[in-house]
Amino acid sequence: MLGPGDALPHRPRRVLVAGLSGAGKTTLARRIGTALDLPHVELDALHHGQGWTPRPEFLDDVRRLAAGDTWVTEFQYADARPILQARADTLVHLDLSFAVALGRLARRTIRRRVRREVLYNGSVEGPLHHVVTDRDHVVRYMVRTRRKYATLIPAAFADNPALVGVRLTTRADVESWLTGLG
Repeated sequence: MLGPGDALPHRPRRVLVAGLSGAGKTTLARRIGTALDLPHVELDALHHGQGWTPRPEFLDDVRRLAAGDTWVTEFQYADARPILQARADTLVHLDLSFAVALGRLARRTIRRRVRREVLYNGSVEGPLHHVVTDRDHVVRYMVRTRRKYATLIPAAFADNPALVGVRLTTRADVESWLTGLG
């Protein structure tokens, strides 16, 4: 994997951004899209229907996205990952510390709940006590799956040997790497 100061072997055209829930994947994907003039498609917006229910057309939408010439999106959802990684040319691993990602996720969850932010297809964050009562609440999910990228990232490179990887471990890494894209 390349670091923030390493030169890319090509100009990215189809980019995946991996990282823990709350680490900033979507924000980074959006910024990469802006820097490279690539369309960013937020995978959560394709996945979540009203009331947080999965949209039945999600995988069809992912296939259409992956078939495109250029895009940036997040590396998430087990059913979507193989479709996207087969077409991606670059995978950026936003590998922030667990503490940093958890803090970001907790702040985001609280902010969204307090402000009653409307998200995907009219969905809003549920009551904060769901962190304790709902096993699949995003905070509990993040804690439970925090080590998954230790196997998912190497598997992505094994499945797509042409994939170029970049690992960013700090905010400074992110800013440095993004500056080098322009």
